[in-house]
Amino acid sequence: MASPPPGAIRPRPARPAERYDGPPSYHVPPRWGFPHLAWRVPTAVPGTPSGYPSPVERVRVLHRNAVTILWFITGLAAIAAGAEFWRYALLVMSRTSALHAATVAFSDALEIIASLLTVVFGLIGIAATLWWLLVARGAAAEAAGQEPARSTREVVAGVLVPGVNLVMAGSIVAELEHLVLGRPPSRRPRPSRLVLAWWAAWVVNGVLMVLVIAWRFKDGVQAMADAVLLTGLLNTSAAVLAGLSAVLVYRFTTLLAPVRPGRLRPLQVRSVKGAPAPELRHARPAGAAR
Repeated sequence: MASPPPGAIRPRPARPAERYDGPPSYHVPPRWGFPHLAWRVPTAVPGTPSGYPSPVERVRVLHRNAVTILWFITGLAAIAAGAEFWRYALLVMSRTSALHAATVAFSDALEIIASLLTVVFGLIGIAATLWWLLVARGAAAEAAGQEPARSTREVVAGVLVPGVNLVMAGSIVAELEHLVLGRPPSRRPRPSRLVLAWWAAWVVNGVLMVLVIAWRFKDGVQAMADAVLLTGLLNTSAAVLAGLSAVLVYRFTTLLAPVRPGRLRPLQVRSVKGAPAPELRHARPAGAAR
């Protein structure tokens, strides 16, 4: 080990103690400083090219919101269906006996509130699921190295345009499943049983909606009773459709992003095994800065 001889390095002259003149002042606000955030992976710092969340991360966030809303719609639609069937049962009972006013009022209130909430949250669920669908298509196409088979305008029209959506919605979901599974683009999409079940529930729900709207224009007591029964069946199909949609969104998101943020653990060094012991320096070389 080579070390300089004594006296070869002159010691630094001691600086006189500076007098404290108060905190620093600037003529203009300073532009320097550290970002107001805790330590994180460097690629996730805002302002860097990778600061914008990736499509897979956006799919994770959107799928949480969509699944929560869809399961809530499932419960609301089931309650609305029960209220409609109860009203139909009261209509059948009223043919031979009088009904209590409180029972009829409670049935009407339950039916109106449940139906109204189902419609409102149903619109929110459609918007959340459609948003997830558009982002998931981009993420799946990017992961598979392919281009989506349809444009965003065609997807929105195929889901929202009445009549057309009964045929196009199933094809769009089957194409998304084809991308998520990473199948070759030359191969024709073959929907799974879950997609076929969702497609069937989608078509049944659309057909029942048309029947309910058409039945409301008929006159007569029997037509009104049939409309109540059809509305109960419509709410039942809506509950099944919302539940299948939640399962479908969860399954596709799990295939796209198998690592869940909730299962990740913070980066910590608990112990070091098998590493050689560091070499200790017994003497400090002369002139080395402390």
